Order: sequence, then C-alpha cells, then structure tokens
Amino acid sequence: MKTVIYIDGFNLYYRLLKRSPQYKWLNIKLLCENVLIPANQIIEVNYYTARVSSRVSVEAPRDQQI
Repeated sequence: MKTVIYIDGFNLYYRLLKRSPQYKWLNIKLLCENVLIPANQIIEVNYYTARVSSRVSVEAPRDQQI
C-alpha cells in the first residue's frame, strides 16, 4: 500500500523537540517505517510548518531557514 507521510512541524517541535532536544535529528521516515505495518510502502514524506516571527527574536526566521 503506497503511503505518504505528512508532518506538522510546528506541532512536532512544541510537542517533542522543545522538551526533548535529543530528538532534534529524528529520522521521521524511519520512525514511520517502524510504526506502520510492513505492507505500507512510504513513497513520500512531506514536512510543513508555519514561518516564525522575528518579534520574539530577530534571529528566529534565519535560524528556522537553516
């Protein structure tokens, strides 16, 4: 079964990465391969996020782009 993974980067950050920075380089595709049944063939991983504002930190938009 062909499977596409969609990641909400904003929620991923605030629910996992902000509290547990050791997961900063989490391999999302590998995680999904281990969670899904073998019949799922991951053909694409799409990552979406909102742009951060420079109101809190002037460097924030640059840091996000990196």
